[in-house]
Amino acid sequence: MIADPRNRLEILANKFDRLFGLEARGIQQVPESARKGKPTARDYVWMWSIWFSANCTAVQFTAGILGPVSYRLGLVDSMLLCAFGTIFGSICSAYISTFGALSGNRTVVLARFAMGYWPAKLAALFNIVINVGYGLIDCVISGQILSAVSGGSLSPIVGIIVTALITWAVSTFGIKLFYPYQGYAWIPQVAILFILIGRASPKFDASTPSQGTGTTVVGDRLSYFFLTASVPLGWASQSADFYVYFPKSSNRYIIFLMTFLGLLLGKCLVEFLGIGLATGLANNPTWAVAFDISLGALLVEAFSPLGTFGHVCCVILALGICANIIPSTYSTGLSFQLLDPRAERIPRLFWCTFTVIIYAVCAIAGYKHLLAIFNNFLTGWKWDQWDNKEYLPVGIAAFVAFCIGWVGVVLGMDQTYFVGPIAKLVGDHGADMGIPLGTAFTAVTFPVLRYMELKYFER
Repeated sequence: MIADPRNRLEILANKFDRLFGLEARGIQQVPESARKGKPTARDYVWMWSIWFSANCTAVQFTAGILGPVSYRLGLVDSMLLCAFGTIFGSICSAYISTFGALSGNRTVVLARFAMGYWPAKLAALFNIVINVGYGLIDCVISGQILSAVSGGSLSPIVGIIVTALITWAVSTFGIKLFYPYQGYAWIPQVAILFILIGRASPKFDASTPSQGTGTTVVGDRLSYFFLTASVPLGWASQSADFYVYFPKSSNRYIIFLMTFLGLLLGKCLVEFLGIGLATGLANNPTWAVAFDISLGALLVEAFSPLGTFGHVCCVILALGICANIIPSTYSTGLSFQLLDPRAERIPRLFWCTFTVIIYAVCAIAGYKHLLAIFNNFLTGWKWDQWDNKEYLPVGIAAFVAFCIGWVGVVLGMDQTYFVGPIAKLVGDHGADMGIPLGTAFTAVTFPVLRYMELKYFER
């Protein structure tokens, strides 16, 4: 519930909360009085299931396929890079998730304590852009699978709309529907994936090594490592959002472990299969022909020996993608509220609706170009001061370090539209080192700038 509703929209949201259980609360801090009791073992397992369900979906096939297809890596190289990249990216998101129960604040609000009141708005804006991008990709993949199941008689647009509607219903309703949905969504997905392993794994190519020599293959490996790391890192901007209703006394180590394992196991299970399918393209002409149509067509072809049951499996995979979009859509609604005090007065449920409309429309417009879209895409704080500009950092240090970090990203990026001068130095094809360079530039400059900010502004 919104404690002190200020307009008709907030009053309406509170009414929905009271009558139907629809979550009205947005970025406002959740006080201890409104949280659950001491977490049980089941609660901690529920935390794991949130992230396992979100990552154990067909959308992860795309990142897996890119290893052999775009970076010409072999099966073993791709799987090892995927595993270690996922570990690297998951550690950050898992750590940030521990602040949800500790502070009662959403992730974008936590950014205020590190970046300051105004620069945190930039973090919220980037979170919106990233989540809309992932929502677009997810809807496209779901639509492609459903279209392929129908033999092309069903337009991907229909699947996109169906996926968007399911996502809208759960993310808009909020935590009371979110927990049970994410808690069980992984079960049918795992069952279908093991069926796929049994049918498709004999056609995987484990013998062909990575293509290229010397620094060229090193550059490709670096690029794929950081690509696989970027997916779990993308959850860092929202990982604390779903724990704010747990008490401050919740065990942070267990929260970290459950989040980390959910991200790691869910993502790797699907991406390893995506890698395997990609290695099989060269020796299986029917797979290659299907993949030229879409990822959905490839999955349908892999299940084709099972006949009608194989089509049912594909439909379950397609609808299961909703579990990946729901958390990010929920969090995007919160990010919109952080952009401006006037935006905060519009309840989260309306922003979630707006978010779904944006990425559904974009998905309908760009569903024919999936791979191109994907490939180019603290203790001691006073947590109740989340809205006090005089307490929060001025933000100069974070803003300057943020800009310097982006300089590092540009210098090290290797994309179809631009290759940075540092990226060009690695091999014949370059290497995408935007993430490590951006992180390094920021890590070096922020502590110095923050020290100066504390010294002169004392906050």
